[in-house]
Parts: sequence; structure tokens; C-alpha cells
Amino acid sequence: MDKTKEFQQEVNNNVAKIAGDHGIQKGSMQWFKETAKYNYSYNFSWMNRPIIQVPQDIVAMQELIYAIRPDLIIETGIAHGGSLIFSASMLALLDMQDAIERGEMIDPSVSKRKVLGIDIDIRKHNRIEIEKHAMKSRIEMFEGSSISPEMINKVKQYAKNYTTILLCLDSNHTHEHVLAELNAYAPLVSIDSYCVVFDTIVEDMPDDMYPDRPWGKKDNPKTAVREYLKEHKEFKIDHSLTHKLLITVAPDGYLKKVK
Repeated sequence: MDKTKEFQQEVNNNVAKIAGDHGIQKGSMQWFKETAKYNYSYNFSWMNRPIIQVPQDIVAMQELIYAIRPDLIIETGIAHGGSLIFSASMLALLDMQDAIERGEMIDPSVSKRKVLGIDIDIRKHNRIEIEKHAMKSRIEMFEGSSISPEMINKVKQYAKNYTTILLCLDSNHTHEHVLAELNAYAPLVSIDSYCVVFDTIVEDMPDDMYPDRPWGKKDNPKTAVREYLKEHKEFKIDHSLTHKLLITVAPDGYLKKVK
């Protein structure tokens, strides 16, 4: 076995041991619960835009994007735009690598790879910051409900121009809304790519964690994922990512399309 494969096998063994260590998993969940009351995930940015994710999930998304090499990333939920900027910067790195490997000059303003963000309300101050950002040429934004028939049709028409699609769901976190997004957009995901459903952690948090939100236990992204997977065997939960991360907002939310 060469050294690269030997190291990867060591990593796989580490992750397998973590999966069997219920004490460290319990400790990680307790840490997550304690830091959530300080809005821990709000405290990070990507290229000067708030990303509202925990660092572990940012790293996981980097790994997925590099492995999948998508030409389209669809994201529901825009907020401050940090996730759009992150995804666009990852696509820019893929473009750079492709150009270097082909021995071509890099034109940073031209790319076939795009990030499509959808939000029911793109706040004016956020739109201004996104549209003046250096990554803007790789970003498209649609304003409107992600589950309206008009928006679903608009996104499907846009996606026809792309072949390798990665999907991230991070808007309204109620069961009904996330399930509707899954039914609408998961079929667009390419084989061997992923649908990442964020904030499945809601199901695992204390009952009183979200008193001012319409979601909570038994009504959240994880319950929607469970319902969707009953009838959609083409997707499988990638448990290895959750085990590796330990700290994640998306336990059971990394869905790989296998057929």
C-alpha cells in the first residue's frame, strides 16, 4: 500500500473508532448545546461575509465540493450571503485548478460554474454586499419562496444548463417546508453528489431551544429527511461525515445520491 492510501486507511480507522465511542459523541452534543445559547455558529465569516455555520461543516462542504467538482451549487436560504461566497470561492479554486492543469491563462471573471441562491426575502443591505463582492460573477440569486410552483419551475429551467449539481437546504426549517424542498429539488442532484440538509440538529436539541421559531422537536429538517428517505432509496445518509465532524448542525443531513 502506498503512503497516501496508508494514511487514508488510518483516517478511516480513526473515524470508525469515533463512531463506536458513544461517550465522545455524547460529550460533543453537550458542547453543542452549551455553545448554542451564545449563537456559536453566528460568529464566523467567509471572505468578510457572515456564514452562520460551525467551522466543522464549512470544512466538510469544502471536502465535498472538491470531490464532486460541481458546475452548479443550489442553496436555499441566503441570509448574509456568506455561504454563497464560500461556495463561489470553492468553485473559483476548481476553475483555477482546471486552468493550471490545461496550461491556460486564468480569467477570474469568467466561469461556467455557478452558485444559485434562493431566498424569500433577500435583505437590501445583504444584496448590496453580495453584489459588490469579488465572487459575484459566480453567483445568481432568485428572490421568492423556494417551494412556490413558480420558483421550482424557474430553478429547474436554470438547472438544465448544468450536469453536476450539489444541493444545500438551509431556509425555513419546518418539516413541511424542508420536505417540500426535498421533493422539489433533490431530483436535480447528480449521482454521487449530495443533498445537504442543514439544521437537522434541531431534533436533538432541548425542547425549549427554539421558543420563537415555528420549528422544534418532531417538526424540523431531520424529521423531513426521515420522511423523504422512506420513499427515496436513491439517497443514503453519509454517517461517516457526522462521525468525523463530531460537531455539526447536520447530523443525518449529508445525503449522498447513489443511484
